[in-house]
Amino acid sequence: PVSAGANGSAVENFSCVVYNVSFMNCTWQAGRGAPEDTQYFLYWKQWSDIDGTECELYIKDEHGRNTGCRFQNVMIETENVYFLVNGSSNNSLIQFYDEYISLYKIEKLMPPSNITVRCDEIKKDCIIQWQQPQISHSRKDKCFKYEINIKYK
Repeated sequence: PVSAGANGSAVENFSCVVYNVSFMNCTWQAGRGAPEDTQYFLYWKQWSDIDGTECELYIKDEHGRNTGCRFQNVMIETENVYFLVNGSSNNSLIQFYDEYISLYKIEKLMPPSNITVRCDEIKKDCIIQWQQPQISHSRKDKCFKYEINIKYK
């Protein structure tokens, strides 16, 4: 459906990233056609939620306008998450922006941990081991490919 409101008033460049296993930041820019007094509000809904939830911790620009949201304790489920950013202004109606995002596709993965290197000079070989990084979603084994870059000094 077409959103009612001033043309170009919906947010632009909406994007989210999941990082450090359970944190997520979403950011956006004010619509180029939005009046200066426009304030935006982000709601999101996972499949298990009956109602959507408003952002609890907004990121604000120098004018006090909401331009992002910080989330904590994000649990990634395999279903898409629905995001809705609507706005309000004293001067005109503001168009909303909405999008479905699969959170596992936007997760910035942690590096491997507990990396150990044991070299045997007689056999002239090394054993390198590491632990798979912790991730938010459940399909762990299929997600990882590793590349080792060895530099001789």
